[in-house]
Amino acid sequence: MGTWVLLLPLLFAAAAQAQGTVCSVNKTSLTVKENTNPEEPLLDIYVPEGQQVTLAPSSTLFAFRIQGNQLFLNVTPDYEANTMLLAHLECKSGEAVVTQLKVFVSVLDVNDNPPRFPYETKVWEVPEDTRVNTTVISETELEAQDQDKDDVLFYTLQEVTLGASSFFSLVGVNRPALRLDQSLDLERWPNMTFRLLARDTQEETTEPSHTATATLVLEVQPVDLRPPWFLPCSYSDAFVCIHAQYRGAVPTGHRLPGPLILHPGPVYAVDGDWGIGQPIKYSIISGNEDSTFSISADSGNLTMTKSIPNAKTFLLVVKGEQADNARYSVTQVTVEARNANGSMPHFTQSLYRGTVGLGSGVGVVIKDAADPSQPLRIRAQDPEFPDLNSAIMYRIINNSDFRMEGEVVLTAASLEHAGVFYAEVEANNTVTSGTAATVVEIQVSEQEPSPTEGRPDGGQAGDRHFSEAEMAVLGGVLGAALLLALITLAVLVYKHYGHRLICSSGRVLEPQPQGFDNQAFLNDSDDANWAPAPSPSASHAQPAPPEPEPPEPAPPSPETPRRVPEAPATAADGGSPAAVRSILTKERRPEGGYKAVWFGEDIGAEADVVVLNTPASEAGGAGDSGSEGSGDEAADAQDAPGTDSIHF
Repeated sequence: MGTWVLLLPLLFAAAAQAQGTVCSVNKTSLTVKENTNPEEPLLDIYVPEGQQVTLAPSSTLFAFRIQGNQLFLNVTPDYEANTMLLAHLECKSGEAVVTQLKVFVSVLDVNDNPPRFPYETKVWEVPEDTRVNTTVISETELEAQDQDKDDVLFYTLQEVTLGASSFFSLVGVNRPALRLDQSLDLERWPNMTFRLLARDTQEETTEPSHTATATLVLEVQPVDLRPPWFLPCSYSDAFVCIHAQYRGAVPTGHRLPGPLILHPGPVYAVDGDWGIGQPIKYSIISGNEDSTFSISADSGNLTMTKSIPNAKTFLLVVKGEQADNARYSVTQVTVEARNANGSMPHFTQSLYRGTVGLGSGVGVVIKDAADPSQPLRIRAQDPEFPDLNSAIMYRIINNSDFRMEGEVVLTAASLEHAGVFYAEVEANNTVTSGTAATVVEIQVSEQEPSPTEGRPDGGQAGDRHFSEAEMAVLGGVLGAALLLALITLAVLVYKHYGHRLICSSGRVLEPQPQGFDNQAFLNDSDDANWAPAPSPSASHAQPAPPEPEPPEPAPPSPETPRRVPEAPATAADGGSPAAVRSILTKERRPEGGYKAVWFGEDIGAEADVVVLNTPASEAGGAGDSGSEGSGDEAADAQDAPGTDSIHF
C-alpha cells in the first residue's frame, strides 16, 4: 500500500503531461552579455490551469524572478563573478510538485575592465658591468593584471629619457621582461626613465580598448672597472684613457724650494670610475736615483730633496693607486737637469689686462679681460727653461689690493671702488737671481663681464675702447671710401664737362706735370717709365727724358687740358723726333709700336677711351706718325693684330 502512495504523484504528472497539463518552456538554455540588464523577459513559461510555478532554492541566488508566467533576469550579469546562471523552475498543484524545469543562462564575457599595474613607479638598480642580453627585470615583476579573464595583454616600452631605448627593450610584446641590449655607460647615462604601457587589445582602434601605464627608472650603479686616470688624458672615452706624460726641467747645482712646475700640469690622477671616486695615493716606483725627488702621497706634487751636480735626465715612473688598493696605474715623469748660466727671465707682454667684479672679497681670481671665462695668468720665461722653470717666483710690489699665487692674480682685499687699477708684477728667478717686471691693468666693474664682453669691442656699442690696430683699419676703410667717391666725382665731371677741357685741333696743349699715369701699365713692357707727350702741333719736338720713378699724382690745372703720357722712343726709332708719337687722338690707328688713348669723334659725347698697346718687338715696323686727325689714321686700330684695347 505504501508503494502506491509514493507512485501516485508520478502517475498524476505523467497523466497530466500526456494531457498537456504540465509546465513547459520553449528553450532551456540561452546566453546574455555581461553588464546588460534586459528589460524584456528571458522566456515565457506555460503553466496549466490550477498550477503555480516557483523558483526552487537550487536556482542562482537572486539572479532571477518570475513575474506572471515569465522569467526575468533579476541582476546585472558579471562574467568575472558567474559564467553560468541557473533558473530551477517547479510547477506545483497545491503542495504537490507536478513538474520541474531547469533553464541555463550563459554569461558572455565583455572587455569591461582595464589592465592594472601593481605599482606606479618601479626603481631598479642595474650594475654598470651587466652583460648585454641579460634580463634585468623579470616578467612577473613587471606584468599587469586584467580582471577580464580571457584578455591577452600587449606591452610597449616607451622612452622618457631621450636615447634610452637603445639600451633596453622588452623580451616580447606579450612578455614584459626587461632586457639589456647595449653596454651601460655610467658617465653619460647614470639613469634612464621609461614608460611601460599595457593594452588589452592588439590594435589601438579596437573598441572597447583599455590601457594602463607605469614608470620604470633604471639607475646605473658604479662598479670598479677602471684604474686611476692620470690627467689630462691625451685620448679618453667612457672606458679608457691614454695617460698624460709629464715633463719638467730643473737647474743643476740648486735645490728648488717648492714643487716642480711640470707640463702639461702637475701630477694628478682620478679614479677612472668617477661614480666611485676613490682617493688616489701617489708613489715613485722607479727612476729616482739616490732619492733625488720625493712625491706627496696625497697631492702628487714632486719636490727636490737635494741638488743635482751635473746635467742629466731622470725618467720617473709614478704610481697612482686607489685608496682601497683595488686598482692602480702608472705614468712617466721626465725631469731634465740643465746647467743654469744666469740668463734673465722676461715677460712675453709688457701689459696684461684683467677684470674683476666690484665688491669681490679676498682671494677672488682675476679673470683675463680677453676671455673672462679664464683666469689671468702672468707668466715669465727663462730662455734656459721655457715654460718649465720651477725657479721663478712672482709677487706684486706696488699694490696691496692684489697678490700673486703662482702665475694667477688674486684679490688681497675687498674691492669697494670701481675703476682701473695698475699693479707691477715682479718675476724673480730664485736660482740665478735674475728679475723681470711687467704691469697688470685690472678693471674693477660693477658687473663682471661675460665671456662675450671680453672681446676687443667690449660687447657694448655705447662704450667701446678701440685699439690702435682697429683705428688703423677703420681709417683705411674710410680713406678707401673717400678715394672711391673722388674718382666717381671726377668721372662724372669729365662726362659732363670734358669737352670744355679739350682744346680744338689747332690749339697747342701746354705741358703739364706728370701725375696721371696708369700705374698698371708700368710693368707691362720694357718701357717701364713714360715721358710726357708733346702737343699735337709740336709733334717734332724732342721728348722729355724718362724719369726713374713717377712723381706723386697732382691735381690737374684748370688752365691746361688733361694729358696722358706716351712711351719713349725705342732703340729702333733711333731717338729721332719722328719716332715720338702723340698718344692723344680722335682716331684709332692701325699701326703698332705705340700706346695711345683714343677718344670718340664727338668729344662732347660720352667718352670712349681705348688704350692701345703693341709689344715692343713690333714697334720697329710701325710707320711714321702723322698729325692728329689725318686721313691715314681712319682705319680701326681695334681690329689690328697685336693690338690690345681697353675701354673705359
